[in-house]
Amino acid sequence: MLQVALYEPEIPPNTGNIMRLCANTGCPLHLIKPLGFTLEDKQLRRAGLDYREFSEVRVHESLKAMTSALNNPRIWTLSTRGTRNYTEASFSDGDVLLFGPETRGLPATILDELGVHRCLRVPMFPDSRSLNLSNATALVLYEGLRQQGFPGMA
Repeated sequence: MLQVALYEPEIPPNTGNIMRLCANTGCPLHLIKPLGFTLEDKQLRRAGLDYREFSEVRVHESLKAMTSALNNPRIWTLSTRGTRNYTEASFSDGDVLLFGPETRGLPATILDELGVHRCLRVPMFPDSRSLNLSNATALVLYEGLRQQGFPGMA
């Protein structure tokens, strides 16, 4: 199964929507601190529609802590600075899709560390800044699930 990771997420409704997405696809969600909210946040619960109980959500102190806990999985970063479209990637079971904070995206240090060859983007018009985090996550996650034949999904 693919996994979704949010690095320092800031906006509760986005994380709630992604929590709901992960609950409906069976994909674990990893939240990397610091979070811009608490998991008890009213906006998070409203957007997630109480899907928290149906989703596997793990909170990690750092990116390094997450990669260690997951035994160093292959990580795909998503950024407007990526040079490859997300549809060009070949996703595999256990891969992690790593998304950055809404207001600033993933830091260049993380993109450099994980490698340009694994930095993907969602195509947009040249003057566009970015898509909403939960929309971008849904696009990329469903592409990965499609490549895997939608495992366990009807």
